[in-house]
Amino acid sequence: MTDHSPVIEIKGLCKSFGSVDVLKGIDMQVNAGEVVAIIGSSGSGKSTMLRCVNLLETPTGGQILWHGKNVQTEIESIYKYRASVGMVFQQFNLYNNLTVLQNCTLPQIKVLGRSKAEAEKTAKDYLERVGMLPYQNARPSQISGGQKQRVAIARALAMNPEVLLFDEPTSALDPEMVGEVLSVMQQLANEGMTMLVVTHEMAFARDVSSRVVYMNQGVICEEGTPEQIFGNPQKQETKEFLARFRNN
Repeated sequence: MTDHSPVIEIKGLCKSFGSVDVLKGIDMQVNAGEVVAIIGSSGSGKSTMLRCVNLLETPTGGQILWHGKNVQTEIESIYKYRASVGMVFQQFNLYNNLTVLQNCTLPQIKVLGRSKAEAEKTAKDYLERVGMLPYQNARPSQISGGQKQRVAIARALAMNPEVLLFDEPTSALDPEMVGEVLSVMQQLANEGMTMLVVTHEMAFARDVSSRVVYMNQGVICEEGTPEQIFGNPQKQETKEFLARFRNN
C-alpha cells in the first residue's frame, strides 16, 4: 500500500455522560495493517472511545475521521461504515433465535445487499476459518462462550471489513476459552488485518500488537511500541498499572 495516511484518525475526542467527562480530548490514529492495543484500568474510557469510533456513542466533541472523512457529517451510510469498521463485542451480541449460519448471513444480505447464496458461501468460508463450520446449524444457546465469540468474529469478517474493533473480546469468557479466541485474533493480525483492540490480556498486547496505548482517566497517558510500553514505560501511572500484571 503506497497510501500511508491513517485509516482512522481521532482528533480531540470528548465524551460526557451528564456531568461526567469520560473522554477528555483523545488524539490518536490507526494506520492500515496495525494492531493497536488499548490498555488501562476499568473506567478509563477505553470502551467508550471504541464505541464512539463506531458511532454507537455520539461524541460530545472532537472528530473521528475515516479515510479523512468526518464520520458524523461526511459518510453516506452509517450501516455501510459499520460494515467497513466491524465490531466484536464483549457479550457476543448474537441473535439467539437464529442459527450460527443465519447470524453470519443476515447482516450481509441486509447491509451489503448480497444474495442468500453468496452470503451463505461467505459465511461458511469464515466459519470454517474460525473452526465453527460444524456448528452452523446450532443456536447460540447451544454453544460455549468461546465458540460464540468465534462466531461473532466470523460474522464481522463476513462483511469484509477494513478494520475490526474488539471491545474486551475475552473478558466474558471462562479462562479455558480465552486462548481459542486469542489464537483467531493472532491469526488475523498475522494476515495484516487492521485491528483496534481494547483488552485486559497483557500478553496479547505485548506479543501481538504493533502499538500499545495506555489510557488513564479519559486521556491517553502513554503510547508506544510493545517494547517501549512493557519494557521501558516513561510515566509513573503506566509503571504502576503494569506492575499489577507482572505478578499475574
